[in-house]
This record gives sequence, C-alpha cells and structure tokens, in this order.
Amino acid sequence: MKIVVIGAGIVGSTIAYHLAREGSDITIVDKGKPGSGASNHSFAWINAGPKSPFGYHDLNRRSMEMWEKFVQSLQVDVGLRWGGKVSWEADAARADELLQRTKLLQSWGYPTRIIDRDTLCALVPGLDPGPVAVAEYSQIEGHVEPPRVVEACVARIGALGGQILSDTEVIGIEKGKNGRIDKILTANGDIECDVLVIAAGTDTTGLVNMIGIDLPQQESPGVVVRTDIQNALLTSVPVVYMPPIDQLEQEVHIRQLMDGSFMIGEGSQESLARDDSQDHANTLLDRTVHYFPAIGGTKAIVEPVGYRPMPLDGYPIVGWTGNSSNVYVALTHSGVTLAPLFGQIATMEILDDTNVQFMDGYRPTRTFTLNRYGH
Repeated sequence: MKIVVIGAGIVGSTIAYHLAREGSDITIVDKGKPGSGASNHSFAWINAGPKSPFGYHDLNRRSMEMWEKFVQSLQVDVGLRWGGKVSWEADAARADELLQRTKLLQSWGYPTRIIDRDTLCALVPGLDPGPVAVAEYSQIEGHVEPPRVVEACVARIGALGGQILSDTEVIGIEKGKNGRIDKILTANGDIECDVLVIAAGTDTTGLVNMIGIDLPQQESPGVVVRTDIQNALLTSVPVVYMPPIDQLEQEVHIRQLMDGSFMIGEGSQESLARDDSQDHANTLLDRTVHYFPAIGGTKAIVEPVGYRPMPLDGYPIVGWTGNSSNVYVALTHSGVTLAPLFGQIATMEILDDTNVQFMDGYRPTRTFTLNRYGH
C-alpha cells in the first residue's frame, strides 16, 4: 500500500515509521526540514498530570506507557529521560489549587504525592525554592528531544525503503473518479497515493480545506529559551516547574538537554506567549536563576516564537475524514506525549481496518467549540 504522509514533525514521522515497519510504501512530504516546526520549539514534557477530563488524561497515560518500547525500536538515544516532575507554590490560593489537583490525580490512580520542602530540595540538588506552602512530585513523568526522535524515525523509514521529501510544499490534493484522493500536487511534482495521512501541525487546517473539510484551530504561540552548555544539574528529577516570583508573572519551567544546555519555558499552554526578544529571554533566565543559583552566569539564547497546533476545543483530532474515505488526519497539541499512541492507532486503523473505540470522541467529524482549558 502506497501511503503519503504530509508532515514530518514528531506526530507525522512517528505515524510514518509505524506504517513503514508494517511494510507500507511510505513517502513523507514536508514544506521544510523534518522536525523544524513545532517539534523543534516544544518543551517536550511527557506527562498526563495537567490533562482533563479523565478520558483525555487516560489517553495521555496510555501513550506515556508506550514511550520506552517505541524508543527501543529506534535503536538510538533520543534523550528520553524519566524521573518525574516537581512543582511548588508559596501563594496560598495557588497552593490550594495545586493541592486539589494533586488529590484529583491521586483519585485517578496517577502516581503523584505531596512532599515537604526538605524532600523537594533533596529531589532537586541546587534548588533554592524559598517559602513552600505546597509542593508535589509526579513520579512517572519525563521528557525527550523531539528533533532526535524525528531524525531517528526518518532514518528508520529510509532504511525500510521509504522516501522523505523535504522542502516540498503541497499546493493541491486531487480526487479521482471514485471520490478517493489519488494524488497530491506539490511544487516539485505530483505524488500518487492509496492513502493520504495529514499530520502537518498548524498547516493541517489549510490542507484539509483543500478537500472541503473544516478542522478549526486556535492560535497557540509559545516561547522557550535555551542556554549555553552547563554541567549536569537535573540528574534526578528532569522537569522542574517554578512559581512566579511575583503575581504579575507566569511560572517558569526548566529541563536539561543531552548536550548540557537548558530549556526554559514560560507559562501554561494557554499563556499565548509571543515575546521572543533577547531582553525577555534574559528575564526568564534571571527568574530561573532566582531558584537555581548554580546556573548564574549562563547565557540566554533566544528561540523564535513557536506556533503549536491546537484544535479549537483543545482535544486531539484523529481518524478518517468524513468526505474522503482514504484521508486520515492526526492533529493534536500534546504531540510529544501522544506520538507513540497515535502511531499505533493510525497503523491499526489504516492497515487493519480497525476502529479503536476509545478514540471515538476524538474523530474529525465531531463538532468543535472553543475551549482553552481542556488540554
């Protein structure tokens, strides 16, 4: 079966890799370089803790459990690191919110617990948290490096006989006489297909519009800052969320990459951060150094604003489209956490003609309303 996958980010490349492993003839098409879009700007925190309601939380939990086996199949180190995430609050109102959220997660069976200040400092050497009203430790969370995942998937796809067409923009999608999509049109020529998978992040909406489908997205810009290379600091718990120093600021979070540099993010997924100036990068680093004096003197390196895919209602869109029987769509915000699960589900539904029932609430045919808080 000849399958064309549009989008070489972490979701598209993972789906393509799973399909290629089952013997499909795969061509990946991307308007840029593999992994150069939202995947390159992601904080890449693998988690289910902030996800609600329970069904969506459980979807993320399922995928978390698949990451280890997925990475083993790639046969290369992609920066997958476990050990959990810590966060804390000094403000009374925010502390109560954290406490209530932790209790809810515990009622769902999620491995998280309230810890005291001494335990927090023991888990993260070098941390100076200041006053701590409530702190929590979610033990099973971690992070990965999406560009390395994409690179590994692309390499494996190539070894399995697949094609990767970079810098190739799709300018049209053409239906045959039977109403099925039989080719895509690109600036570099036409490509025939038996099945078309569209997993192109923020570009997905425009691509499905070419075949008369409306999958609306909300804008979701985000800012991350990198630093120069430092000694290993986050050797136990790899992800740390730090509260605002004052109430006019947002929280900041930090993780350390394989090369020793740090990645610093700001705010929640709803923060709509757009300031990618050097001054703002320096401010984020200063706020981090406030809690981590050991990285004082580190240089902040600006990253451009990353525009992350976000369906209008905040939840994933996965499955066959309603008006084209051979077009499969995968669009989600939490692509890093969900990539292994989506790779497996897409392969089952495309190659085995299976309907994965627990995904029925996330199909492209559902009705969309704006929701900034569900994801």
